[in-house]
Amino acid sequence: MDLILVAVISLGAIGLIAAVILYAASKKFAVYEDPRIAQVSEVLPQANCGGCGYPGCSGFAGACVKAADAGSLEGKLCPVGGAPVMEKVAAILGLEAVAAEPKVAVVRCNGSCENRPRTALYDGAKSCAIAHATSGGETGCTFGCLGCGDCVEACQFDAIHMNPETGLPEVDEEKCTACGACSKACPRKIIEIRPKGKNNRRVVVMCVNKDKGAVANKACKASCIGCGKCVKVCPFEAITLENNLAYIDPAKCKSCRKCEQECPKGAIQAINFPPRKPKVEAPAGEAATKPAATKPAAAKVETPKVEVPKAEAPKAPEAPKAEA
Repeated sequence: MDLILVAVISLGAIGLIAAVILYAASKKFAVYEDPRIAQVSEVLPQANCGGCGYPGCSGFAGACVKAADAGSLEGKLCPVGGAPVMEKVAAILGLEAVAAEPKVAVVRCNGSCENRPRTALYDGAKSCAIAHATSGGETGCTFGCLGCGDCVEACQFDAIHMNPETGLPEVDEEKCTACGACSKACPRKIIEIRPKGKNNRRVVVMCVNKDKGAVANKACKASCIGCGKCVKVCPFEAITLENNLAYIDPAKCKSCRKCEQECPKGAIQAINFPPRKPKVEAPAGEAATKPAATKPAAAKVETPKVEVPKAEAPKAPEAPKAEA
């Protein structure tokens, strides 16, 4: 009985001493958290997609509070909540929301089944990451879409789906939040988060193939061959050519579409633009140019003819008659 009592008292004493030590440690090493972080976190959508560039919504809330102490929320954007959520965040922090340009995911590959013929059969786990690590895919292009749909699984907003006819992913721009999850999931980095552009229109090089022209052309009919014609025709210096691949800077592009017309492979596409009006050709048989207009000839002024009476010859005098 005494042993049990001693054991209980000993354990109680140990527990009491440990509690005192922990309490003292918690006070001494306590980490202060700004209450505004919790307030900002409450208005965020809690998607934890990482599209803001921070580990989850709590990390983004902490970054916003830190930025508010510096006096501006510039560069901070919740892609899921958009402008309405950022306005609430700015109101909590006593700042004005900074307008951010809306963005969207763009699949920079036009290697459809028609443009990019299959040269092999992939028989493995249906995963782009595994196919990229173990093989070059089913086509001759080692840069294009693998078609397994890792981007579809990564999207939390049902904004991207595989097109069974083309074998390529397609983005629903109405649902896309530009969180970047699909871009991170793609092992070949063919999905780019780009500004939507004015009137939701943009011009994009739909290819990421860095092979030389002949090799790229053999692998895909719609690949960029690095000819540089688009670079020469662009009046705004918005296109650069590096590693046999053209790239259009969305900040410089004015959507003149000259590069689209100049590209011999159709690798440059103008998205959400109205179709061009077909050129009206003159019917065969008609002259291409109208004949030059001739000045009308001056009217001839006819002078009235005046009849001049003819002079009559003088009559000869008659001979006198002889008398009988």
